[in-house]
Amino acid sequence: MERYRATGATLASSWFLGMLAEAYGQGGDAKAGLRCVAEALVVIERTGEGYHAAEIHRLEGELLLMQDGTAAVAQAEACFRRSLAVAQCQGAKSHELRSGTSLARLWRAQGRLGEAHRLLAPIYDWFTEGFDTLDLQEARRLLDELSAEI
Repeated sequence: MERYRATGATLASSWFLGMLAEAYGQGGDAKAGLRCVAEALVVIERTGEGYHAAEIHRLEGELLLMQDGTAAVAQAEACFRRSLAVAQCQGAKSHELRSGTSLARLWRAQGRLGEAHRLLAPIYDWFTEGFDTLDLQEARRLLDELSAEI
């Protein structure tokens, strides 16, 4: 990132920072991931480059869930809702699916099974192809589990 910034380039910086945030999260370092998310949100605000905004907000929620406490869970839900709203506003169905899956997964953990299913089912049902993709497979699996638990 430092070398990229040194060129004066900014294009896709939020996406690069999002990938770095995700990698930190996979490595168990949520705090470092959240720093990358914060930086990505500044880049989005400064440049107006918002096509990765929904994913950045979703990643923020996932990283917050790695922390302890009910405040982190409430903040994560707010991030997922923000991510979903951005995706819907942009008409970005793949981001909407990822955001909806994250929010539905959180609601399932909270015992809000019906809400989770009602949120995710119409998003999933919009798709007519690509069912071999990981995102659609995860959403289908979650919907099946929710249906069995309701």
